[in-house]
Amino acid sequence: MNSNCTIRTYFILVLLLVTGAMHAQITNPAMPDTGKGERLADLRIGAYLDLYGGWFSAAGKDGSVPYFVNMNRSREVNVNLAMLDFRYAKNRVRARLMPGFGSYMNANYAEPGGLAYLVEANAGYCLFPERQVWLDAGVLSSPYSNESCISRDHLMYSRSLAPEYVPYYLSGIKLTVPLTKSLNLYLYGLNGWQQIRDKNDRPAFGTQLEWRGKKNLLNWNTFFGDERDLSRGQKGSLQRMRWFTDIYWVYNPDGKFSATACAYAGLQEYAAGFKIRKASWWQANAILRFRFSERHSLSGRLEYFSDPEAAVTEPLFDNSGFRAGSAGLCWNVNLTDNAMFRLEGRQFFSGQRLFSPEEEGRRPLWLLSGMTIWF
Repeated sequence: MNSNCTIRTYFILVLLLVTGAMHAQITNPAMPDTGKGERLADLRIGAYLDLYGGWFSAAGKDGSVPYFVNMNRSREVNVNLAMLDFRYAKNRVRARLMPGFGSYMNANYAEPGGLAYLVEANAGYCLFPERQVWLDAGVLSSPYSNESCISRDHLMYSRSLAPEYVPYYLSGIKLTVPLTKSLNLYLYGLNGWQQIRDKNDRPAFGTQLEWRGKKNLLNWNTFFGDERDLSRGQKGSLQRMRWFTDIYWVYNPDGKFSATACAYAGLQEYAAGFKIRKASWWQANAILRFRFSERHSLSGRLEYFSDPEAAVTEPLFDNSGFRAGSAGLCWNVNLTDNAMFRLEGRQFFSGQRLFSPEEEGRRPLWLLSGMTIWF
């Protein structure tokens, strides 16, 4: 515990020392955005469309790609995400409504009725205008891991395993506290881990510390809360406290050479009679991109994900947990200033038959193409 506190203290001090040298410029890729949009008085309207086609060598009989909610259909052309973005801001009030549709929404949202079509729906009030301290409430975007549902902001087209096992959305309240021009603190009071409708009577909490410079962004997050969930059967009913932390770095996303890396770890407690059993998981990934010209670039990714006791994953064909890595390359073509085409190949590696009961389940290949348009 003392060692962890010391590391965290050093991390915060380093950020505070360098914040005076740079001003915030980089967009955080974990937070969904759709571009500038069209302005109508105090309302800004934008849209985002992500179309894809792919082939996964170990796809299920129904054409699904297991363990993924993004681009998770094989052997067909489909809509990953079609989204509208309404942003209102006037004086000390702001609001954002982002309805979404597509295979991502169908696979990712276990919410009743119309709640299953909300990427974001929140409103905020500026408590202290001179300090820009805001309190927002509703369905919020998630700061966890360095990738969101918006592929346009990412160096690769497909998502890493990392964001598939953290919340893509949160429901609750968020307090924004700027500490310096480049350093922001966010405090969250939440219904739970990727929940709009609360699944128990116990709140969850999160923190986000974000530093943005001219070419670098550093972000450190935490989550803690009781995650018991009767809707998930015995496993969900036995869940107790969940502890999670991640840290990610983004370098020069608009430059000739760009990079990002993310590492996280989590701990899930389970009731075991009068005792508490603990299961942990972790992951690490790194992505690099090199621009050959204004239009063409090539990206590459390496990652590894380990969940030996299936705390957050649900292995389909192997009951010995989930351990897998992948390596991939992605060719990116900027067709215009608001349209992008991509081709990606991704090879998975595992000592287990995770993706199918056959031998192919150990090393499946995923080929993807995508067209993204936004305004």
